[in-house]
Amino acid sequence: MKHKKPLIGITLDHFDPADNKAALWYSEFPWYALRYRYSEAVALAGGVPLALPYYLDCINEYAEILDGLVLTGGGFDIDPKLYGDENVHPTVKLKPKRTEFEMAIARRMLDLNKPVLGICGGMQVLNVLHQGTLYQDLPSEISSDINHSQTHDRHLPQHTVIVESETLLANLTKETSFSVNSVHHQSIKKVAKGFCVNAVAPDGVIEGIECLDYKFCLGVQWHPEFHVGEADKLIFQGFLEACLNGERDEN
Repeated sequence: MKHKKPLIGITLDHFDPADNKAALWYSEFPWYALRYRYSEAVALAGGVPLALPYYLDCINEYAEILDGLVLTGGGFDIDPKLYGDENVHPTVKLKPKRTEFEMAIARRMLDLNKPVLGICGGMQVLNVLHQGTLYQDLPSEISSDINHSQTHDRHLPQHTVIVESETLLANLTKETSFSVNSVHHQSIKKVAKGFCVNAVAPDGVIEGIECLDYKFCLGVQWHPEFHVGEADKLIFQGFLEACLNGERDEN
């Protein structure tokens, strides 16, 4: 059976007051969170958003019913040990349950060749999942005039990105450069095998990756769900088109 609109899984953030007392403002028990812009961007592009709680024993069922997956960003980092770094920078904040779930659902969706869009930390998940590495803390590892963690409204741009020609990102946006927001303290160091860079910031920081081994596997370091410009909307539209043309019964 096919849906009239693609069903898009969206990964959640997770807060546990046992680990961070600041989370007590909502509940004394662990709770999930999702900024509404993620689901809004999916809905505006023509999809049906579905939040995904962290149940590893539901991975196969999730992947079977979903037409696409959005790996969201969040105020945390991937464990450096997963990409071979034994020393952990003091700024690194871990959420092991979330990382384990996101890597598992991304791996399964890609095994089924279903579209995956990684946003900010979601792009980093895709890179590490495929044996790439990360800079643990950009400000201390890369000298730049660009502040990659803006403090003003996320709907406003922070810097431009330069788009590599003949890439999926270039085909989706029809642009050679455009303005984006920027809210991250980590970025890709070594690009994963099978992936290519599709966008960089003026300081050389990698802002986007993709892998043509899959039907649609795209990662961007900025947050296109805020629709800073037309290119952001086109990214979601292209992602939803790939999901719509996925032919659920092929898998």
